[in-house]
Amino acid sequence: MAKLTNPIAQFGSWVLDVTPALGRITIYMFTSFMWFLRPPLRPKLFFNEMVFMGNKSLFIVALTASFSGMVFAFQIYSGFTAFSVDSFVGPIVAIAVTKELAPVFCGLVVAGRCGAAMAAQIGSMKVTEQVDALEVMGVNAIQYLAVPKIFATVVTMPMLAAIYMLIANVGSYVIGTAVLGVDEALYFAKVPEFMKLSMILEGLIKAAVFGYLIAIVGTYQGFAVKGGAEGVGKGTNMAVVWGMILVLVVDFFLTAILMKVL
Repeated sequence: MAKLTNPIAQFGSWVLDVTPALGRITIYMFTSFMWFLRPPLRPKLFFNEMVFMGNKSLFIVALTASFSGMVFAFQIYSGFTAFSVDSFVGPIVAIAVTKELAPVFCGLVVAGRCGAAMAAQIGSMKVTEQVDALEVMGVNAIQYLAVPKIFATVVTMPMLAAIYMLIANVGSYVIGTAVLGVDEALYFAKVPEFMKLSMILEGLIKAAVFGYLIAIVGTYQGFAVKGGAEGVGKGTNMAVVWGMILVLVVDFFLTAILMKVL
């Protein structure tokens, strides 16, 4: 019994720590949604965040898309040539990129780049009491700082995912036809047969959901910062780690749900 007590106590302590945190973030999600529906609207802040989330992330998304599409073409071709089914390289790459690689890789990129920036910006304002100053001036900090970031991320993530889909498929096509020697007509022959509009819609829905989760976690960790510069560093790290974990975990459940719905 002595050996069991310590693990059980550790698990109980973990549950006691996690349960209030889940309650706080649930309340935060509800509060941010309610403030999104209330005036004043802040279109300038929203468009500034869209530029940061979307335009400033475009290069790294394009770079990731091009090389992942090319690598995936190599891997699919190396497996399919053993069965002499080169014509399936195009549709398999297109399906994989559209349904999984585009939303997941965009989510990981945005979580690492934008999620960290959200937590760092709001966390720095929190420790320097700028958030308190906003509240004193009658400005709700969640509406002013968090809501534009959340809304902008939800809107820009599907755009980034769509660009990712295009560039990754172009990279796969270039490698497949120019390097691996797959006939151009053969590469595209099976694509219309296997690709469906619902697959593109699935990828875009996943990207929007991932964007919402990344923004919620990033802004929440910023508001939860305590302890000065060290707390900002911890909050930024937690925003990146939990943002990436949520992208990978929620992807499984979204896939299971959307396969039945779409």
